[in-house]
Amino acid sequence: MTIYLDVVILENLIMNSIIIYVTAIVMRIKIKHIKIIISSLIGAIYSVASYISNVPIYSNFFLKIILSIVMVYIAFSPKSLKILTKQIIIFYLTSFLFGGVAFALIYVVKPQEILMKNGLFLGTYPLKTVFIGAIIASIILIVGFKIVKTKISKKDCFVQVKIKILSKEILIKAMVDTGNLLKEPITGTPVIVVESTALEPILPKEILNNLDSILGGDLEKIPEEIKNTYLSRLKLIPYSSLGKQNGMLVGIKADEIEIETEEETIKKENIIIGIYNKSLTKRGEYNGLIGIEILN
Repeated sequence: MTIYLDVVILENLIMNSIIIYVTAIVMRIKIKHIKIIISSLIGAIYSVASYISNVPIYSNFFLKIILSIVMVYIAFSPKSLKILTKQIIIFYLTSFLFGGVAFALIYVVKPQEILMKNGLFLGTYPLKTVFIGAIIASIILIVGFKIVKTKISKKDCFVQVKIKILSKEILIKAMVDTGNLLKEPITGTPVIVVESTALEPILPKEILNNLDSILGGDLEKIPEEIKNTYLSRLKLIPYSSLGKQNGMLVGIKADEIEIETEEETIKKENIIIGIYNKSLTKRGEYNGLIGIEILN
């Protein structure tokens, strides 16, 4: 059987790139294309070296582990060992799934000539088999993780949110609420619900103490100076809940928010802060609710 090394490199480059890209999608990591190519090329070169060399070191288990770590580190540049470990686990899970789908397709295609050397699997199957296997595996993995994420327990659904309004900022703990689909009705801007007490360091008490009056259109208790500064930022947010079918919140437009997750920092503009005049939880576990849409 004739083996063309350029085809081997191309196949491995494509598969490695797709595996890394799918890993990034699953972990919601922004990644540069040049990093994907460099990382994938290293894996492809290793595959060729493993095939053409008779040196046992190329098929060594620990060397393959080191290669995986290098590829993941180059692609994602993780900030900590914990994040690196998670990325490697997802990388391996994706690789195993891709391998399983590829073997299944090769069994269907049934190539007459198959060769396996130093862990490298080669045959006369067409290149489109690689693409089809990658697409099927990607769909299975992405859909599977979305299903799993919907079943995550609440203790894993908290994020730190930094809210910035007029050069002032606070840090709150918010729960990721899949049921929070609140939006400002005119512009469709997403809304984060925050307890009024948590906003005291960055909003005037004249606003926080007169939310009901503002909802009713009575602004007489608000000083002119505060009106001039904050009035253009105020919004009215209708909402529904089990306790109140036709409720209304006062919202205020934030200059910027930063959401701290274990994997990354997400910065968003044009977000409305819905001011809730009660406690969201009796135990004070969190003081904000953020929709899953804002994290995506």
